[in-house]
Amino acid sequence: MRDTVLYPELMIPLVVGRDKSIKLIDDALKTDNIIGVVTQKDAKVEEPEQEHLYEVGTAALITKMIRMQDGTLRIIVHGFSRFRIKNYTSLDPYFIAETRILSEQEERNNESEALMLNVKKLFEKFAEMVPYISSDLTSIVKNMDSPGRLADLIAHSLRISTDEKQQVLELIDVVPRLERVSYLLSKEINIIEIRNKIQSEVKGEIDKTQREYYLREQLKAIQKELGEGDERELEVNEFKERIEKAGLPPDAKKVAEKELKRLSKMHPSSAEYSVCRTYLEWLTELPWATATEDNLDVKDAARVLDEDHYDLEKVKKRMLEYLAVRQLKSDMKGPILCFVGPPGVGKTSLGKSIARALGRKFIRISLGGVHDEAEIRGHRRTYVGALPGRIIQGIKRAGTSNPVFMMDEVDKIGMDFRGDPSAALLEVLDPEQNFSFSDHYLEVSFDLSKVMFIATANFLEPVPPALKDRMEVIELPGYTDDEKLRIATQFLVPKELDAHGLKTEQLQFEDEAILEIIHSYTREAGVRNLEREIANICRGVAKEIVERILENTAITRVLVQKYLGPQKFYPELAERTSIPGVAVGVAWTPTGGDIIFVEAAKAKGKRTLTLTGHLGEVMKESAQAALSYIRSKAKDFHLNPDFFEESDIHIHVPAGAIQKDGPSAGITIFIALLSLLTNRLVKSDVAMTGEITLRGAVLPIGGLKEKILAAKRAGIKHFILPDRNKTDLDEIPEHIKDGFTFHLIKIVDEAVNVALQEGIPTTVPIAPKTEEGKNYNADYVSKVN
Repeated sequence: MRDTVLYPELMIPLVVGRDKSIKLIDDALKTDNIIGVVTQKDAKVEEPEQEHLYEVGTAALITKMIRMQDGTLRIIVHGFSRFRIKNYTSLDPYFIAETRILSEQEERNNESEALMLNVKKLFEKFAEMVPYISSDLTSIVKNMDSPGRLADLIAHSLRISTDEKQQVLELIDVVPRLERVSYLLSKEINIIEIRNKIQSEVKGEIDKTQREYYLREQLKAIQKELGEGDERELEVNEFKERIEKAGLPPDAKKVAEKELKRLSKMHPSSAEYSVCRTYLEWLTELPWATATEDNLDVKDAARVLDEDHYDLEKVKKRMLEYLAVRQLKSDMKGPILCFVGPPGVGKTSLGKSIARALGRKFIRISLGGVHDEAEIRGHRRTYVGALPGRIIQGIKRAGTSNPVFMMDEVDKIGMDFRGDPSAALLEVLDPEQNFSFSDHYLEVSFDLSKVMFIATANFLEPVPPALKDRMEVIELPGYTDDEKLRIATQFLVPKELDAHGLKTEQLQFEDEAILEIIHSYTREAGVRNLEREIANICRGVAKEIVERILENTAITRVLVQKYLGPQKFYPELAERTSIPGVAVGVAWTPTGGDIIFVEAAKAKGKRTLTLTGHLGEVMKESAQAALSYIRSKAKDFHLNPDFFEESDIHIHVPAGAIQKDGPSAGITIFIALLSLLTNRLVKSDVAMTGEITLRGAVLPIGGLKEKILAAKRAGIKHFILPDRNKTDLDEIPEHIKDGFTFHLIKIVDEAVNVALQEGIPTTVPIAPKTEEGKNYNADYVSKVN
């Protein structure tokens, strides 16, 4: 048999279809109608062998047989005794086995009686829980007094596995059999109770869902009449699609789905609805998985950079190195650069050029005047009108996760009670942290590690040290006149001609004209004013062309004044140094280097040193140190040691409205004072810089490149600087140093003969004789002779 077990004292119908089984039935009906009924272990086996059958079966009497038209038999068998197969004596035409009858001994005792009562109660409870147990069967079980038959009948009635039914059949002793049936009943009752509980909960949930569905359908009908239902449903479905397509990381997707669920339950007119909707828009519109493919062709990138900018070799070299490394390591993090230089040298436009060379999107934000930390990190959604910070806003505008992100004027960030934005930038500009940048508005991490950040600053002093440490600083100094000429010829003139609708046939600029604009109308480190003056000329020519005054023209040096008006800047070195007491120095400023003049004057007085020109404390102290050093070495400089006793000395640095400070003007103040006191003129083509001490030592200074550029623009030929700046001098390009004679000095005395003109002064004051009868001025004159 398959999938069923026959117990003694029970009758079951069977369908006999196998040829072997049909032959067996036919032969049994010819004798005593008795067969052995054994269950297959695996019902799927079509032709079972000995190992596929259980060893314990039931001897049965065939009580009825009907032969069907398809050749199968319908029989009813009545089991009457258990048996165990000892061995098979024949396998063909059907199984014949030698068996041993397993007789039962029903001992009625307290234990068996108690088990019978328990089993009957369990069966009665079971019958109430399932529909397939008839009341007749329940009545039979209730009135049965044989423990063995009770156990067999209940096991036969239960819908348990064939293996479990076979276990009951193999238990000969009544007590273990009742215990097993009791266990099976309890298990089935427990399963049914759990199933009923689940069904009840499911039914309750279904009822609740159906009720909600019915109410929602009613709500939709009402909203449809009001004209507001379809819009929200469309929005929810649209957001579902956007969330799937956005490529959100798991954490962000979980948050988005949670917010969408909230949105679907809100009424569109509620205030929270718009907040939730805006948040979902930000989450789904950010380029989580969108990135542009980099152009890693080093030669092509070099061509693009050269097309857009002249010189700036240091920056170009750094970009090409980055591209080369990217070819070797594709998952390299984006660099974080900081371009430092005066205005107009091309910091911002260089960022655009880098983006074009890489094939990336370019985003620029200005940090000048930003005071609120939320500008960087965003506002929390508890605020009305909350938005993400400028970083996330810029990434959204770019539409890619790897743009070139320029942060302009990082040195002009403010700090007040609203927070410190530069501190918020520490995470943004740190490659070890920005892979999980957290914006207060989003509240989920966004990966910024693929972004190339470029900060710009005019000078580094205001930038906090921690922020400065995170950036690779690249200095962009000002341009020489020759560089400005090339930039104007290659870039500025074509740009302005196109901007003003002019063709090259209508307007040309001669090199002398551009140099005239550089020398006489602009005085800057960059080229911004130069571009403005070229634009002024283009407008003037455009006006004359429209008025038909001329058809084309070439701007010469003479014509520059016609379009730009009177000359704005004049060479004043020779004029200013034409009298003793005036020395030329160079100073570093945020807009590049610049020339300064130190003027000294002496009058009869009472040992007073007056310092004017809006000088800072450090510069005032440098003037006092210079005067003290001259007084201490008056004899060596052929001065009357008492020259300061009845004199007042006034030191002035012109452009008094501009704040000036720093120790590097010390040597300039010294030369100006010595020129005044010795009445020797300062050479007009000499400039100097360096800090001095009371011992006369010359200490190193900073900003040397900017100072040399300023001196070059002013036409300086000789440059005095500290000997300890020699290493800085070696790093400056040769084309900048061309035309200079550099004088490296260790003590300030070495600068005297370089800076002051030779010969007898025009007016030599006669000093009184000293105790030794020595006239210092006379001695000085003899030495000069």
